[in-house]
Amino acid sequence: MEFKNKVALVTGAGTGNGEAIAERLFAGGASVALVSRRLEPVELVCRRIDPTGTRTLALEADVRDPIAMETAVKRTIERFGKLDLAVNNAGVTGPAGVPVQDVETEIWREVIETDLTGIFYSMKYEIPAMLANGSGAIVNMSSANGLVGLPGMAAYTAAKHGVIELTRTAALELAESSIRVCAVAPGYVATPRIMDSGKEVTDWMASVHPMKHLATREEVADLVAYLLSDRAAFMTGSVHSIDGGYTAQ
Repeated sequence: MEFKNKVALVTGAGTGNGEAIAERLFAGGASVALVSRRLEPVELVCRRIDPTGTRTLALEADVRDPIAMETAVKRTIERFGKLDLAVNNAGVTGPAGVPVQDVETEIWREVIETDLTGIFYSMKYEIPAMLANGSGAIVNMSSANGLVGLPGMAAYTAAKHGVIELTRTAALELAESSIRVCAVAPGYVATPRIMDSGKEVTDWMASVHPMKHLATREEVADLVAYLLSDRAAFMTGSVHSIDGGYTAQ
């Protein structure tokens, strides 16, 4: 129960890594606000992990909308009294295999606004809430492809690289405020969306990792939980790969 009496907010919590992270923090004793662009998925997760509804809150908010994220943080504080932890996980990938010159401007805008600007908006309102507490911890979800390039995924790789530098900058600004900011950079993870993409795709994804398999959502959630915990008290501004050796090649 390392997160007992802690309050966490997780974006993109309706499925995938976000769902697993929210569940892990809840299991560790935290009260958790689960944020998603659509309300129904996070309501389902809340009912599954917290049938009594005492320590979860389902919130509909699009991370591309600063007012929505400001409201999500406010509602979290109204319900649970404070905000200690945040995981900024919401993201989209956009279409694969598209050269830079062929990327549709609307696709570029959607990916950058969700994956990078959405994290900026989230932190913009999470940080003041944590400053009011005098402490806090934030984990931003980047990607292994935020550390290396990936042909045909210009918007995604640009956004995820940006997340890392935004994380480092915020960590330096907050270093004397007892608020830590780290990033996690997963390789391909066995989320429902990826597993639904077909065996040919998942076999290729597994093959690009030297360990020759996908990460599990639980492995990613455990790393995030560690970074949010007091065990990582001297860690800030750091980027943590969980990619089966992908970026070591």
